[in-house]
Amino acid sequence: MYVKQLANTMGVTQDTVRHYTRIKLLNPIRGERNGYQEYTAADQQRLKFIISARQLGFSIKDIQQIIAQSEQGQCPCPLTRQLIAKRLEETEQHFQETLKLRTRMQAAVKQWDKSPDGAVSADICSLIETFVDPISEVKNTKEAL
Repeated sequence: MYVKQLANTMGVTQDTVRHYTRIKLLNPIRGERNGYQEYTAADQQRLKFIISARQLGFSIKDIQQIIAQSEQGQCPCPLTRQLIAKRLEETEQHFQETLKLRTRMQAAVKQWDKSPDGAVSADICSLIETFVDPISEVKNTKEAL
């Protein structure tokens, strides 16, 4: 099957297939008649694996490591467990930062709802410049105690 067929079958773009081919996660063969890249059932299975791994949050580098171990005849499961734990920790940190941002945004909406429009001459935007960060306020209050 060709790039377009593989992409359609797997529900990804042709550029996605080409990208994974360029970085050697997929290894199509060159057609003898026309020189086009032809993907096999093994490539389709590999792409399915890549898509599943990406949906779980594995990076391209992670996937390359997992595949390399497998191709060397080693069981990649211990590495996979280690990598997913690391990705989960990173995701949790990002999630906590996103929650803080959400809290700040909600506070800004609430504070700015009561504030008039118009900046004083030295201000760029008085709304932003006068914003009281509830997270910093809590932190400063705790430090003062």
